[in-house]
Amino acid sequence: MVTPEPVWAPAPLPANLPGAVEVAPGVHWIGAMDPTLRTFDIILRTANGTSYNAFLVRGDEGVAVVDTVKLEFAAEFFRRLESVADYAEIRVIVLNHLEPDHSGALPELMRRAPQARLYISTRATAMLKALLKPKATDRPLEYQTVGTGDEVSLGNRTLRFLHTPFLHWPDTQCTYLVEEGVLFSGDIFGCHYCDSRLFNDRVGDFRFSFDYYYAHIMRPFKAHVITALKLIEPLRLNLIAPTHGPILRDRPRRYVTHYRELSTSSLAERIGNEELSLCIFYMSAYGSTARMAEAVQAGAEEEPGVRVSLYDLAGGETAPFVDLIEEADAIVFGSPTINGDAVKPVWDLLSSLAVVNLQGKLGAAFGSFGWSGEAVRMIEDRMRGLKMRVPVAGLRIKLIPTDEELDACRDFGHGLALALLGEGAERVIEMADL
Repeated sequence: MVTPEPVWAPAPLPANLPGAVEVAPGVHWIGAMDPTLRTFDIILRTANGTSYNAFLVRGDEGVAVVDTVKLEFAAEFFRRLESVADYAEIRVIVLNHLEPDHSGALPELMRRAPQARLYISTRATAMLKALLKPKATDRPLEYQTVGTGDEVSLGNRTLRFLHTPFLHWPDTQCTYLVEEGVLFSGDIFGCHYCDSRLFNDRVGDFRFSFDYYYAHIMRPFKAHVITALKLIEPLRLNLIAPTHGPILRDRPRRYVTHYRELSTSSLAERIGNEELSLCIFYMSAYGSTARMAEAVQAGAEEEPGVRVSLYDLAGGETAPFVDLIEEADAIVFGSPTINGDAVKPVWDLLSSLAVVNLQGKLGAAFGSFGWSGEAVRMIEDRMRGLKMRVPVAGLRIKLIPTDEELDACRDFGHGLALALLGEGAERVIEMADL
């Protein structure tokens, strides 16, 4: 056994936490528990804390360590590791994801096991250098990049890699222990739920945490989830070992199925693929923007093949509207200008859209104004920031719309429908000086 440096002087594990736990034949959990954490990555609430799961795989030709833990919990990690292996046995270190909560103990592990080879995804290379910040005088970092299908042997055990980028960082990969059917999944299928009983069939009901984690971590990358599932679904799965939350040993495939359901659009099932969806959200102070919204709706409905929906933001909650927007093909916002700005309910909804992927969707804005009318252009800027296309310039009308101006609103809606269908020339309607 290698003697630890003083900085890593062993501290006794809390009595209520387990030591290293064998989760499959020759596979031990050696992670750490963080039960008091209440906020993760600034924005995620963690009512039950979280865990930083790391694993040790023993083969007849050496040992592999898969992922490490947050730096503050390194002592726990090393104590559990030392209880089941010597550092001299470690031949392989795998980092499925280099976010600091999984790589915090990596530098010290590499120092203690200098003979071990580090395996990371190709995209993790730059992140590894940024995290370790090696000096020019340091020994060059030694690592091997791997992709889907690459393998490393521990003799009677084989680790196979799956490239699963953006779940949830660009560098993310999964590692599959072929002989045991164990998937070390990184953040995929994880959740922030800390329970020392470890396994999904022993901990409490963590469904809310699982879905909450998906909604905030994986939802913006649904397309990448679908791609990853194509690699994962054919695998024999006896156990899924994510980097956070319970280890999934009881019917692990149901979590894969649930991910498929969460990542699949239900709108297409309900209205079919033959129609495109255009959603109009508006807020109105004295009814002018509402009349504009109805005229925009009427104009868009003139074009077959476009299903148009109209929503008054004064009467709805934000979360269901985010769901609608995620599946819509085009989104239009109507807002009056008050104090040089769009109104708060519009901003509340726009600021909630970071959790969904809107890249390439069509967007547009309109609104009535009294003095200066900044709201429309501010909404358009936000849409462009969300990587949406804004093919038709925003429509602004001063105070109460005339019949001619409502005709312009109908033309605006019709132009949006044509743009959505890929027909007609893009045009600019400028009503700022009316």
